[in-house]
Amino acid sequence: MNASLQSAAAQIRQAVRVATEGLVGREQLAELIVLAAVAQEHILVIGPPGTAKSAVVRRVAQSMGGRYFEYLLGRFTEPSELFGAVDLKKLREGTVETDVSGMLPEADIVFLDEVFLGSTAILNTLLGVLNERRFRRGHTQIQCPLRVCVGASNGLPDDEALAAFGDRFLLHLFVESVPDNQLEAMLAGGWQSEQRPVQQLLGLSQLDTLGQALKSVDLSVVRPALAQAIRRLREAGIQLSDRRIVKSQRLIAAAALLGGRLAASAADLWPLLYVLPTKEAQQHGREVLREMFTQSSNRHLFSAVEEATLQPMSRVSRLVETAEDYLARSEPPASALLEGLLREIDANFDDLTIPATLQDVRGQLARLLTTAA
Repeated sequence: MNASLQSAAAQIRQAVRVATEGLVGREQLAELIVLAAVAQEHILVIGPPGTAKSAVVRRVAQSMGGRYFEYLLGRFTEPSELFGAVDLKKLREGTVETDVSGMLPEADIVFLDEVFLGSTAILNTLLGVLNERRFRRGHTQIQCPLRVCVGASNGLPDDEALAAFGDRFLLHLFVESVPDNQLEAMLAGGWQSEQRPVQQLLGLSQLDTLGQALKSVDLSVVRPALAQAIRRLREAGIQLSDRRIVKSQRLIAAAALLGGRLAASAADLWPLLYVLPTKEAQQHGREVLREMFTQSSNRHLFSAVEEATLQPMSRVSRLVETAEDYLARSEPPASALLEGLLREIDANFDDLTIPATLQDVRGQLARLLTTAA
């Protein structure tokens, strides 16, 4: 069983790499989409327009395969634009049925931009799809194949009814524009990504393999740590509903599965940060849980882990992957890049704390730098 989990997780990791090639600073979003899909939950992305939210979701969907549905909601969006129009032939016969061909109820991956602009009718129908994977309208009742819905907005709503709807998205991610020091990389990567279409690497079988194993994950070791983390958050004035607390276990189990394991550990506690509903709560929560996040890591979701915890162990997998990619290159080594990578490794670890895998590639990098000199 573990071999099939590890294989599925490794293939998903490769698909995420392909999907985010050229999209600087958006690996975190792609990894959290995958985490949500395995956990059979949904993710809300908050950030300004033009921050590549839709591009990431679209490219992840293309690399994963399956049916994809995307829509930009507005104040005057009709339910039929998302769910399909009423079948007029059946209506003349006295039956209210909806033709959902090619629409949201048939999609495996859904992206809804400006999700809070939907009407009451749209949001109420969406609740059934998100919570139960079931579409109901008139005489039409359909079980939806939805793996994950990604909602996006420029900000969290003040309206209590809309906030309650937003709470149905278990993961909340807050994105910003690419910082000044990464503008050159963004320009080069964006140009490259526009020239190269995303290759479909998977069907949905890998996601389903992990999703079906979700209930088999052993949470007994991590559950006391999770309870303690909730207590610390409450002491700091950060409240979570009982529903979000219970559902956070699905994300922890999914993190373990994407690490190729059927038993969760303290290394898988990090998704709890993304369950906190506001940007301020996440920033405060990171400090409150800093000590509990010291062992956080995941070799297939390392950008999401690193951004959540900002801990040295969370950087190991990224540093190893970057080093291995660099060592596999056929072109002559660039000493500036080598030196930068070595400096980052040495800034985070000493001889006593460096993991064996990272120590090995560090040695190879150091020898390559000596050769280049």
